[in-house]
Amino acid sequence: MADGTHTNGGDDELRTGPDMSESAKRAQVIASREEKPDHDGATLATASHDVIVAWAEARGGTPATVEATEQGDRLGVLEIDFVHDDGSLREVSWDEWFGTFDERRLNFIYQETKSDGSQSTFFRLDNPEREDA
Repeated sequence: MADGTHTNGGDDELRTGPDMSESAKRAQVIASREEKPDHDGATLATASHDVIVAWAEARGGTPATVEATEQGDRLGVLEIDFVHDDGSLREVSWDEWFGTFDERRLNFIYQETKSDGSQSTFFRLDNPEREDA
């Protein structure tokens, strides 16, 4: 279960690689919670644990993995659960979630707001070293 705590042991620098997605290349990089998007609807990218936790918690999201995608004791597909009663997601701790996030060298591509200024829950995970991330 998520306990609301985590350690920021990861590298906050955006991860780059030969298969970095076009959206990640064009995204505004956010390295700290103090940085703000240039405009509503902006595509943002971060590897900062603090930024990701603050973004998720502001939307009522918790760290999760997709059930039946796990392999042994390794987390499967990472998600952020905004629904909390779907049944297809299993809540995990931020430490577990970020352990997998950092191990897979993922970037968090997201929106703070939609183009109309309303809060957005859009995000996806991008691995710049794997074309199929």
